[in-house]
Amino acid sequence: MGRPRGFDEADVVRSAAKLFAIRTYDGTSVDDLVSHLGVHRNSLYKTFGSKRGLYLAALKWSLDHEVARLAERVAEAGGHAEGAYEVLADAVTGTELDLVLLAAVERAPVDAEVARLVGEAFTALDKAVGDAGRAAESGDARAAPAAATALLIGLRARARSATTDEGIIRASVGLAQRLGQP
Repeated sequence: MGRPRGFDEADVVRSAAKLFAIRTYDGTSVDDLVSHLGVHRNSLYKTFGSKRGLYLAALKWSLDHEVARLAERVAEAGGHAEGAYEVLADAVTGTELDLVLLAAVERAPVDAEVARLVGEAFTALDKAVGDAGRAAESGDARAAPAAATALLIGLRARARSATTDEGIIRASVGLAQRLGQP
């Protein structure tokens, strides 16, 4: 019989998600994980199999908790432009999309499972926008939610790069108004 685990797996996954969202996958070494998470190297490998295994668990946690919560908030904002604006402003300046954003540009091009998970995140956001009833009145109504999600991701990327300016604020307002139309 082995020793009981000396750490809470959920806490480790949540902390790893935050670390990967700041440092990226390639920018985070196993030594960084061990020291930041307070987990022994052997325990990390025994529980998650590899750095990638922990990364996938962290990405799934981010989707299940951060992206899902954001999607719920977007859908709940419904036809209320002010509520939609608040949700989008929080998403643009907050951190809940950071791991998905980094995964999309860093790991998805080289890891099919990460690409699938990132696609699920984008689909969840698209669905939330669509469920909020904000499809374009003219043109392809199916394209509007994807366009709104792409704009949201782009706004977050610009905000994260410290290039937030009046243009981002105007784009956020425009997106919120689009979501707020009945």
